[in-house]
Amino acid sequence: MNKIPIIILAAGPSSRLGKPKQLLPFDNTTLLEHIISQATDVSSAVVVVLGANQNVIHEKIKNAPVRFVFNNDWEDGMSSSIHCGLTELLKTDSPDAIIIMVSDQPFVTGHLLREMIDKYKQTNKPIVACSYERTLGVPVLFDKKFFGLLLEMDGQTGAKKIINDNLNLTESVYFHMGQIDIDTLADYEAFKKIQLSK
Repeated sequence: MNKIPIIILAAGPSSRLGKPKQLLPFDNTTLLEHIISQATDVSSAVVVVLGANQNVIHEKIKNAPVRFVFNNDWEDGMSSSIHCGLTELLKTDSPDAIIIMVSDQPFVTGHLLREMIDKYKQTNKPIVACSYERTLGVPVLFDKKFFGLLLEMDGQTGAKKIINDNLNLTESVYFHMGQIDIDTLADYEAFKKIQLSK
């Protein structure tokens, strides 16, 4: 089992969907439980950051083999969840790197996460981001030299700003269908059609 911890950001309100996207049905489980299973297949240290709807989501997935942390400032944006998850992690761990991922990319796999870790070890680049649709984004691996910057971010700023500011230090891994995330009911229906066509 890999020593690189994974932080799953799952604190958003799913306002465009109208109900918690984290609990959408997915292969006899839920979307968030699927994401958790891919992460725990790769790392023994997984932190899930909950925020909006945290009680109902936690009740559903409380038996998952992860550490939960509750971001009461979730309305401040993604940076607050990154700060919350990393702060919790650093209470007990001193990792060389972390992976940050979100809870609404249904095609993320343990294989992809391992590929990122392998790329990090092979290239010694301090950032390994996923590439899809001419962009670089999550999941993304950050070496510990970027922990300070991650903790300093505020507002809606996500990890993408750090990636874009440090492209010369960034390696990429192709994420097939990484552009597909679920923000609306239409997104979810489109995703189900892709699943059925497989």
